[in-house]
Amino acid sequence: MSRSSMLARRGSMLSLCALMSACASQAVTPPKQNAAAVIDVPSIKRPEGETPSWWFRNGAAQAAQAAQVSAQASAQGQKAKNVIVFLGDGMSIPTIAAAHVRAGQRKGVDGESYKLSFEQFPFSAFSRTYETDQQTPDSAGTMTAIMTGVKTRAGYIGVSQVPRRQDCAASRGQELVTTLELAAAAGMSTGAVTTTRITHATPAATYGHLPERNWEVDAELTAQAKAQGCKDFAAQLVDFPALDGLTVAMGGGRTEFMPAGETDPEYANKVGQRLDGRDLIAEWKAKHPGGAYVWNEQQLKALDLSNTPRLLGLFEPSHMNYEHERAQDKAGEPSLAEMTVAAIDVLKRNPNGFFLMVEGGRIDHALHAGNAYRALDETISMADAVAAALAHTDPKDTLIVVTADHAHTLTFAGYPKRGNDILGLVQGHTDSYDEEGGAGVARDATGKPYTTLGFANGPGYTGATDKQPEGPKRYPHNPGEYSPAKNGRPDLSKVDTTAPDYMQESIVPLKGETHGGEDVAIFANGPGASAFHGEIEQNAIFHVIVQHAPRLREELCRLGSCNADGVPVERPAYEAWVKQVSGK
Repeated sequence: MSRSSMLARRGSMLSLCALMSACASQAVTPPKQNAAAVIDVPSIKRPEGETPSWWFRNGAAQAAQAAQVSAQASAQGQKAKNVIVFLGDGMSIPTIAAAHVRAGQRKGVDGESYKLSFEQFPFSAFSRTYETDQQTPDSAGTMTAIMTGVKTRAGYIGVSQVPRRQDCAASRGQELVTTLELAAAAGMSTGAVTTTRITHATPAATYGHLPERNWEVDAELTAQAKAQGCKDFAAQLVDFPALDGLTVAMGGGRTEFMPAGETDPEYANKVGQRLDGRDLIAEWKAKHPGGAYVWNEQQLKALDLSNTPRLLGLFEPSHMNYEHERAQDKAGEPSLAEMTVAAIDVLKRNPNGFFLMVEGGRIDHALHAGNAYRALDETISMADAVAAALAHTDPKDTLIVVTADHAHTLTFAGYPKRGNDILGLVQGHTDSYDEEGGAGVARDATGKPYTTLGFANGPGYTGATDKQPEGPKRYPHNPGEYSPAKNGRPDLSKVDTTAPDYMQESIVPLKGETHGGEDVAIFANGPGASAFHGEIEQNAIFHVIVQHAPRLREELCRLGSCNADGVPVERPAYEAWVKQVSGK
């Protein structure tokens, strides 16, 4: 037999074998998966116990659990009585990743596999954050999208993209109805909790409507805006037209509610900012004689929340302290978790349910400042607040959504070994092609060590400024001018990069670090949570919420928003909402 004939025969036999194997494999019927089956995964010491078999079983268990949760959620009808939206301002995916490593390492466990409270939620998705006019967004337009279902411009709160910025007259008729406003009209309790000023962009987007995010107090309004009848956000909060206002409002920004010149109760050098003579705190008290106003932690803890129908807490003249400094506050400040629990205790008294927005607002501020230590602290603090909310609500009737408004330029890079301090110098390989077991501190191409975390831009640039000399920068650093780095990157060998005030290096020198334009994560738990999957536009978050919360959906239908199938598809008119809640 010729060689060509032998090869042909061999090929035929191989093809026949392949065909028989395929047929045989097709004939095999796999066992039916038991939807209720639980895959046991043995507890191990990490990372030593992470064998290939363990990893395989662990992955199988996670997939099975996800399938079971999804099936259960679909079978339960997906109806939410209560809705809590947690907003980590600027909480990018790298920030979350660094925070869970940090949290795990603080607890003395494996940080890389550690999960923050909301990372354990069964459903997640990605959110596209761009605004109608900007690729990289701000907090005003993004939170407006989340709260109203409509994307808009940067700097706009609760109004559409149509008017020019600061054009008060043109913004009339362009107001967008928010989730909180729908909840109030539907007879639900409402709340907004934040670590920023309660009039800042994110909380203001729950109840306010202005074509300028900076109009937090009347002193900031232009003369034209005042003449056209625009109200600042502090006044809008107190003058909220539905059900006598928000049930709960807590955060900072005390002096924006006080008349000009009035001395702050905590700081002798801080005074009220209002030029219109209004004492909004006194007005709120008069409006709610049974309610409680507090400005420090002790006052909040002393309340009988089960008998508190309304709650206003203003804990600082401006933003609240970072979690790192909170213990140093002489008057005492509640944590975000404590404020969250207090809010829920007041809100849950309503049999109609509630809507609550909770913002970890100072994540954003720490990132703008180029300080990863405080940013991770704030992220962990918000995760603690989410855990507290879970413990004080029922997942059968409470939808909890955790997301961010936008990202930042924090990077998580290098090749640090497992267990490396997330704030420390990279220990391990200099690049991915190093021999296994590469020891010591990784070095850049010039032979200098570097950190895992860094920023694409911001005040951590190592050139000299008018505030600090060339080299590593320390928080707080608010430079007015920069000089190019003459000596290149600094040698960090003897620098404690884990110190609270160390500022990670940035590539581009800016007075403040900028936002990032990439997608952010969404995590969800409770009725309707399974609708969060894949990648969605940020404004779709609103629609998922209202479509799975009957009272919110019905309210939109009453405003003429729903189609024949009862799905809200038309933008509701703000004027119609005001008329409905005012009874006029």
